[in-house]
Formats: sequence, C-alpha cells, structure tokens
Amino acid sequence: MECPRVGMTKDTVIAKVSFFWYSVFIMGRKNTLQRGSVRYIVFKENDAWYAVGLEFNIVESGNTPQEAMLLLFEALAGYVESARKIKARPDILNQAADKEYESLWKDLNSPKPIPPSVFSFGSHAFSPAL
Repeated sequence: MECPRVGMTKDTVIAKVSFFWYSVFIMGRKNTLQRGSVRYIVFKENDAWYAVGLEFNIVESGNTPQEAMLLLFEALAGYVESARKIKARPDILNQAADKEYESLWKDLNSPKPIPPSVFSFGSHAFSPAL
C-alpha cells in the first residue's frame, strides 16, 4: 500500500525512518543546518576519478583525484548553503548512502588493506555560515 503524502510504500517509509534513527542514535550521525559532517571517498574507476559524499548522495568526477575532491567539497558547500537558504528539514543532510559506497566505507575502515584505486577517504565538517 502506498502512502499518498510521500509517494512510497509503507514498508519503504518505515525502512527510511528506521535507518535515519539508527544513524542518529547508533552511528551518532545527526547533521543539522547549523553543523555536521559528511563522510567522503575519492576513488578511481576505469579512467575517471570520483569523489562521493555519502550522507548527501553527491558524486563528482574529475581527471585527477584532487579535481574530483575539490568539486565534491564545492558541491557539498553549495548543498548545505541551499538547504540553509530554504530552511530545509535536516533529513536531507542525513540520507542513507548508496549500498556500494557504504560497503566500500566499511571496508576502508576495517583492517583490510586499502585498495590502490582509493585516493582518500574521511569526514568533511561543515559549520555555521558566517
């Protein structure tokens, strides 16, 4: 049965809400319009470099890893600025990451060796606008 207000099935809504609260209480990731952080990964696939911001589901590409990372950080800043401007709900800053990227993140934070295709990974903080 589809929920008419959100255009998703009841099970999908429950899964998204459950993941959101899991990320808030268990993982400690609660981004607000005032401050927060985004996990990122920069990696090479075929001949292109990609940089992904996991909590925002933003992916940028470039000819070099530095270019991809710069474009990602600019996109993240623009995303937060736009969210603040429209006074968006903070759930857009706490999205469930794509399973592929979440799996890669878990591997990168495990004792396994870091694949040579990964240039960088970490957390990028954002804070109040000045």
